[in-house]
Amino acid sequence: MDKTRIALVQMESMLGRAGENLVKMELFIRQAAQQKVDIICFPELCIQCYSREQSNATAEPVPGPSSRRILAMAKENSITVLAGLAEKSLTGKPYITHLVACPDGRLLKYRKTHLGNSEKPYFTPGDDFPVFHLENRAIFGLGICWDLHFPEVSAILSLKGAEIIFAPHASPSIVGDRREIWLKYMGARAYDNAVFVAACNLVGNDGTGRSFCGGALVIDPRGNVTAEAFNKGEEMLVADLDPGIINAIRYHESSSMRFSFYLKARRPELYGELLQKKNP
Repeated sequence: MDKTRIALVQMESMLGRAGENLVKMELFIRQAAQQKVDIICFPELCIQCYSREQSNATAEPVPGPSSRRILAMAKENSITVLAGLAEKSLTGKPYITHLVACPDGRLLKYRKTHLGNSEKPYFTPGDDFPVFHLENRAIFGLGICWDLHFPEVSAILSLKGAEIIFAPHASPSIVGDRREIWLKYMGARAYDNAVFVAACNLVGNDGTGRSFCGGALVIDPRGNVTAEAFNKGEEMLVADLDPGIINAIRYHESSSMRFSFYLKARRPELYGELLQKKNP
C-alpha cells in the first residue's frame, strides 16, 4: 500500500431530492480534489436519502441518471467517489448500493449484504464481497452500516487483499452516540484483520423530521483512532493513511508478535463447525 489520502463526508441528505443532494455532493468532491484526496466516501443511501418505506419509489438502475452524474464528477475531478443510492432490483425491492466511481471511467458497486430486521421487508440483500483497486496505490472494500457487525465480512475483504474498509452509515439520532458505539467493535475489525477502517454517517434532518447523528472516524490497523469528527454538522474529514504499519504487518516477514498478520495463521480446516451452525 502507498500513502493514500481519503475524505469522509458527514452530509445532510433530503429525502427524495436526489438532484439537490448531488449538487451538494459535487461541492464536497471539488473541495476534496483541491486537497489532493484520492478517495472520497459519502454516507449510505446519501443520493436519495435513507428511507425504508420510500426507497423503492426513488430507486434507480445502475447505470442510471444519478450514477452517471457521480461518474462524471469522478472523471472531472480525478478522484474516486464512493456514494450510496437505492438501486432497482428484479425482485421489486431495491438494493442498498454503494457506487465506486473511478476517474478512469469504471462504474463499480457493492450491495449491502446484511440487512437489519427492519430493512428486510423493504430491501434485497447483496451476495458478493468485491474489492477495488485504486491505481496501484491501495486495495479497498466496503461494508455498509450493519455489515460491520459481522466479523466474517471484514475477514473476507482482508483475505481478498483489502487494506482499507470503508463503512458508510445512515444511523439515526435515536440510536445514540455513534462514537461510543463504533469504538465497541470497529477497532477490533481493524486490528484483527490488519486494515484501516473509515466510517461516515448521514447527519441532520432529512426534510421529514427524521434526524441522523453524523460522525466520521478513521482507525488504523493497530486499532488506534487516527482521525475523527463528531460535531453533529455537515463536515468533510480528510485523513492521510500511513502505509508503514500495514506494510510491516502484511508484507514484511517478522518473528515479532507485534507485527503479526493474524489471518495468515488461520486454520480453516477447523472452522467447518461455524458454517454448519444454523442461525439461532
